[in-house]
Parts: sequence; C-alpha cells; structure tokens
Amino acid sequence: MPNLLTPILAVTVPTWVPPVLTVALLIVSLFLICLVLIQRGKGGGLAGAFGGAGGQSAFGSRAGDAFTKVTIYTALVWILLIMFLIKTTQEREPLKDSRDRGGPFPTQDEEE
Repeated sequence: MPNLLTPILAVTVPTWVPPVLTVALLIVSLFLICLVLIQRGKGGGLAGAFGGAGGQSAFGSRAGDAFTKVTIYTALVWILLIMFLIKTTQEREPLKDSRDRGGPFPTQDEEE
C-alpha cells in the first residue's frame, strides 16, 4: 500500500491529495490577503496611515458589500481547506496502554 495515506472514515486518501490541498490553500490564502487589503477601512485605520483617503473607494460605494461577502466565503473555504489538509496528513497511531510505554509511575510488578 505505498500510494495510500491514512484512512479517513474508512476511506483511503491518495498520496497526491495533500500536495494539491496545500497548493489550493496557498492560493486561497493569497486571495484572502488581497481581499482584505483591497477593502475600504471603516474608521480610517491603516488606510489613513499610508496616505489613503478614508472616505473614497476605488471600486465605488457599493463595493464594500460585495467585498465583504466574498471575503466571508473565501474565509470559509480557507477554514475548510485547513481542516481537510489536517485530516489527510495526520498520522494515526493506535492508543497504547501506559504500561506498554513505560509511564511515569511504576506498576506493582516493577516495585517488587
């Protein structure tokens, strides 16, 4: 089974899925950063610090509503991609009994 990763809900994940998810996450991250930087600041904020006018928008007065919705949906996709990426790359080991691992407290057999 060299081309399969850990099973998720009894489904095996091909080895090409985590790199594709990583590239998709990178693209969505850059898009989200650009969306946040394009948006008009509500109270001046950093827009005023860098010489931008607080009340003017390069994309019109209704652009804030559209950018807000697109930003929310992009953030949701970003969160879902992270969750899928964690699940597909997570190593799973069976739980071991503390006696098998040599836990911090000696057992009764070891004390005698």
